[in-house]
Amino acid sequence: VQLQASGGGLVQAGGSLRLSCTNPRRTASNNAVGWFRQAAGKEREFAAAIDWNGGVTKYADSVKGRFTISRNRGENTVYLQMNSLRPEDTAVYFCAAAIGSTIADSLGRYRYWGQGTQVTVSS
Repeated sequence: VQLQASGGGLVQAGGSLRLSCTNPRRTASNNAVGWFRQAAGKEREFAAAIDWNGGVTKYADSVKGRFTISRNRGENTVYLQMNSLRPEDTAVYFCAAAIGSTIADSLGRYRYWGQGTQVTVSS
């Protein structure tokens, strides 16, 4: 399973970014997909996840109400819309395909990882 994350960049606090996670070979179409992030010197943490058909989502408390995860099955892409960004959101963001179709928030449930995309929020 090959995943490709993109859309990161530098933004001021209060701004927005949209991350994309594509699966060109469509090998993760029936898998739940999650977004995780890792700040410098910290462990990777869960941010958001969506089930295989986009009907169920889950968010970390730290991003709830500001981030929205969605899925376009026709484009084989999962998006993470990030609004009201804060400096503490600065991290490398990774997308990953879970083992199975149901969402999960633990790293151990995710088997296939894409490369990260850097998000930097300036104050």
